[in-house]
Amino acid sequence: MGVDAAIVAGKALFMMLAFVLQVMALGVWFERKVSAVIQDRIGANRASIFGVAAMGIINTLVADPIKFLLKEDITPANVDRLLHAMAPVLSLVPALLAFAVIPFGDVLQVGDRVINLQPASLDVGLLYVLAMASLSVYGVVLAGWASNNRWSLLGGIRGSAQMISYEIAMGLALIGTVVVYSTLDLQEIARAQGHLIWGWLPAWGILYQPVAFVIFMTAGVAESKRIPFDLPESESELVAGYFTEYSGSKHLMFMMSDFVEVVLVSALVTVLFFGGWQVPWLFRDGFHLPGGSFVAVPSLLVTILQLTAFGLKLIFFTWLQIVIRWTLPRFRYDQLMRLGWQGLLPLALVNVVATALVVLLLERAA
Repeated sequence: MGVDAAIVAGKALFMMLAFVLQVMALGVWFERKVSAVIQDRIGANRASIFGVAAMGIINTLVADPIKFLLKEDITPANVDRLLHAMAPVLSLVPALLAFAVIPFGDVLQVGDRVINLQPASLDVGLLYVLAMASLSVYGVVLAGWASNNRWSLLGGIRGSAQMISYEIAMGLALIGTVVVYSTLDLQEIARAQGHLIWGWLPAWGILYQPVAFVIFMTAGVAESKRIPFDLPESESELVAGYFTEYSGSKHLMFMMSDFVEVVLVSALVTVLFFGGWQVPWLFRDGFHLPGGSFVAVPSLLVTILQLTAFGLKLIFFTWLQIVIRWTLPRFRYDQLMRLGWQGLLPLALVNVVATALVVLLLERAA
């Protein structure tokens, strides 16, 4: 039991250190340098160590965290101090806990022990992720309510309405994926995308559920409360929205929760629609190439290639969300709600019905 617990803890720690925190830090750097390229400006380059700015990395990953952590933590007068302190924790922790069921590889064999490369093996992993994502809304609502500020309260109300609205479309989009793969286990969904169609085409989820991918990606960007769906913050209207009255490390926790949610959306898109850790034509024993040729690969190298593939896909979709932020203008609030209720929700319902009919017809034909 002690060894099993140590393995689970090790997998969770590896997931956090190798993927979540690294991609989040890279995303923060993307946020500055990619946006600078899009807007034709230099970007962060002021802070340096011994004259080395490292293309803004020192500014982003050293100077800014030190500034946030050393800044005075101010609590406004006449606020509920307990709720004010709990809000950033409730916003960040559920997003981090959602990674417990994200598979980052297939299996790793160490001696006689086969280790499943997923922090926690859960049969209802997809429901668990949705539950954790739903809990984040409490941090947004409590931050707005507990701040004793009308603009913060307005941001909290906007955030709760937006997140609840888009969670419905997100959940319905995933039903089509569940119908196709007949499981809620994210590891099994990733493994199911390893077989080949017609002997050469990787059967990734995007081929079966392209409409669900568009709906999920859109709803995921809305869930992370970023442009073009950043109405809960909306700097030009609400200063910083629901976390206007936060400073120092608490403000940093809210910013971290946004980027953790971006990485979470990227991880789910990767696992559900783009094969997860799958490398085209790579199986546990090596590459089975089109045409019948085979290239043997050591099991450890197979695992390394899977981890690399998962990381690169994660980085790409994180980069894509940042490009979307700095490319599209902000929606008006009525446009945002209309897109969720009158656009994505009916489309998701149609996708579920169409997927169920196709699966039923295929089963009867078989």
